[in-house]
Amino acid sequence: MIFTIEHAPVYASLRVNLDQGERFRAEPGALLSMTPSIELESAMAGKGFLGSIKAAVGGESIFASIYTAVHGAGELILAPSQPGDIARIDLQNQTILAFGGAYLAGAADLQLSARGSLKSMIAGSDLFLSVISGSGPVFLSSFGAIYTRTLGVGEPYVVDTGHIVAFTDGMHYSIKTASRGLFSSVTTGEGLVCMFTGPGTIWMQTRNVRAFASSIVPFLPSGG
Repeated sequence: MIFTIEHAPVYASLRVNLDQGERFRAEPGALLSMTPSIELESAMAGKGFLGSIKAAVGGESIFASIYTAVHGAGELILAPSQPGDIARIDLQNQTILAFGGAYLAGAADLQLSARGSLKSMIAGSDLFLSVISGSGPVFLSSFGAIYTRTLGVGEPYVVDTGHIVAFTDGMHYSIKTASRGLFSSVTTGEGLVCMFTGPGTIWMQTRNVRAFASSIVPFLPSGG
């Protein structure tokens, strides 16, 4: 199986070349095109019914699209619904935590579930984070380009909560205001940030979808 990320970092798409018999998994609705040698079927997103419910709670679909090169080698093109980047992460019996909607595709054997996060909800995001575990490639999508930061043991790093895509499981993190005092937070235009402590890796996006949505509100037609 060969993976190629194309058209990055603004309108990225994922090209997957499969040999006969190979299988690949993606979120429903991610398909752009494919060769006739590939067949598509729907499967539960998680391991069993409860596992699928957990995956859905984490912001992913309760079903997954499984692509199999049945009639010979084939090509599959996938893309996220929003303009942005795609990052490849190769898991080696590891777990990453991703914000809802970040998962695009990955190896068919990876496990998806959800983990409750009150910190995430306080930060203005979903109450649950997607948990992606196992071995194999996983592809995450973003709003804007993706960049990473790998932290050493005990190394701190601050990220605006609206720019977090995913992070390594086991990292310590806490939510706080960006500056001292409520007034300073309001006047600087910054809100809540996440303080991470290494070791681990953080995947971040260069744009904030909530900030973008707020910026276009004045240009939308008013009701009535």
